[in-house]
Amino acid sequence: MKVYVHLANGFEEIEATTVIDVLRRAEIDVETVSITGDLLVTGAHGVGVKADKLIDDVNYDSGDMIVLPGGMPGTTNLGNCSKLIEQVKKYNDQKKWVGAICAAPMILGENGLLEGKTAVIYPGMEEHLKGAELGNNKVEVDGNIITSKGPGTAMDFALKLVEVLKDKDAVNKLKEEMLLS
Repeated sequence: MKVYVHLANGFEEIEATTVIDVLRRAEIDVETVSITGDLLVTGAHGVGVKADKLIDDVNYDSGDMIVLPGGMPGTTNLGNCSKLIEQVKKYNDQKKWVGAICAAPMILGENGLLEGKTAVIYPGMEEHLKGAELGNNKVEVDGNIITSKGPGTAMDFALKLVEVLKDKDAVNKLKEEMLLS
């Protein structure tokens, strides 16, 4: 399994790093991908993260999931990256997993990927979930699309990613190891 977590300047640090950490604890191959042209990407709160690869160096054919952390202006920057949007649409067409948290589900809505699906987004941004039914849970899974509400739901989101890529046993093991039970 291969997961690509995308980073743009202004990304929400807790959403990106929680996903990266939890997936790696579950022994899932995660690569961080910078869309900025530089490996060092600065989050919304000034935390610098060195990405594993630049977007031009990624072989998306080998991946199983794309993850889009939220934050502003990180979400806007991700949404303006045509190469990323092309890959997100391709993953969706191939029914590969696409995960988005906080403001990032707006990228899916703005690109027509939420039509007829249940999704969530950061409160107050619901108008960006074009074509979707608003869900009630912290994390919503509908088909191959996984959305979550925001920084406080990052752990729930990360664990749901592990569940869909592995199983509930892997999640239970992580919860026990991380004292989340």
